[in-house]
Amino acid sequence: MALSDDQLDRYARHIILREIGGAGQQKLLRSKVLIVGAGGLGSPMLLYLAAAGVGTIGIIDDDAVDLSNLQRQIAHGTADIGRAKVESAAEAALAINPDAQVIQYHERLTVRNIKEIIADYDLVTDGTDNFEIRFLLNDACYFAHKPIVSGAILQFDGQITTFKPYQEGANPCYRCLFPAPPSADVAQTCGEAGVLGALAGVVGSLQAVEVVKELLSIGE
Repeated sequence: MALSDDQLDRYARHIILREIGGAGQQKLLRSKVLIVGAGGLGSPMLLYLAAAGVGTIGIIDDDAVDLSNLQRQIAHGTADIGRAKVESAAEAALAINPDAQVIQYHERLTVRNIKEIIADYDLVTDGTDNFEIRFLLNDACYFAHKPIVSGAILQFDGQITTFKPYQEGANPCYRCLFPAPPSADVAQTCGEAGVLGALAGVVGSLQAVEVVKELLSIGE
């Protein structure tokens, strides 16, 4: 697949990187990434991955945009209040890069649908604040041999981890770090404990960096 003149211009700053080049950019254009959650972490991930030229991006979320989301969920605007998050997020991504294919899943990830949804993707990202879904993602991706780039934020703290437990060697899974979900009195969400809005942008953007590195097999 040869890059068009427009693509050579759009992705020029990638192409001149020795670690990416034209071949790497073509690989990104062929890649498929699923983003779980269209909120604080999913928003910057989606926008940067679309801008980077990831060819197919799935976004799954069953929620609608609320005014309280706009302090950190940058894929949505005031005019989007009440709309499905996947719809407004996809619109924002396509405004940046109309060449991207954004597949919307306006539903909740469950035991019933997860196997089918993740099947066609090269990599899965976790941008949720829901422990039930985190463990579900871990288990499904473990058996499907899909890498997970996981992110979490709360108040002023954030963390990212890339899980590839199906590989040989010391590669733990999410359950290896957290054998069981925390009790309800300990597990707080951003809605309960608060979060610095810009922190979502920092952690979500770092997840996007890790996604690109995984897709191109560069970095550590």
